[in-house]
Amino acid sequence: MDEKKLKEVVEAAAKERGCTLVGLGLDDDNNIEVTVDRAGNPVELADCEFVHRAVLAAFDRDVEDYALTVSSLGISSEEADRMLTEINDK
Repeated sequence: MDEKKLKEVVEAAAKERGCTLVGLGLDDDNNIEVTVDRAGNPVELADCEFVHRAVLAAFDRDVEDYALTVSSLGISSEEADRMLTEINDK
């Protein structure tokens, strides 16, 4: 995976939602961990979803074979995953 392009996509999506990228991890197994923050206001679940969808649109999961987690400094990645699962199950 092109880490430079990944960072550009994540930064642009975060900025569009009024957030900033504060953490980006990519390991050898293509597990991507993104952390965003917003000065003065809490990051909303919709912000994390927006960044998540931007990455999905830019990188084909079938080609790149990656796992992606987007979270904020305010909630853990596990909590964000649980919340997304609950929303998608409705």
